[in-house]
Amino acid sequence: MSVEGTWDLTIATPIGRIKPVVELRREEGALTGTAHGVGEEVPLADLSYEGDQLTWHQSITKPMRLNLVFTMTVDGDTMTGTSKAGRLPASKVTGQRRAVPAAEGGAS
Repeated sequence: MSVEGTWDLTIATPIGRIKPVVELRREEGALTGTAHGVGEEVPLADLSYEGDQLTWHQSITKPMRLNLVFTMTVDGDTMTGTSKAGRLPASKVTGQRRAVPAAEGGAS
């Protein structure tokens, strides 16, 4: 199953829940993506999707400067896993793919 789409994530961190949005797409056959949240947009690096395992790295500056590693398991329109920043404890991550709006229009 394809992993492309817009995903609403919830990350349970020691400072509270963070709710970024991750957009995944294919460009020239390669999986690429960006994350939006807490006032910034960052590219996803080392993005890999094999079987049901999705992994990526990203650097953020808000609410603090961190280099994060995500390890997720995708099951249809949901994903679960962890986000890890260096020696800090891993944070639980859940995600839900946004539904694609039905094409408007029809036969006249």
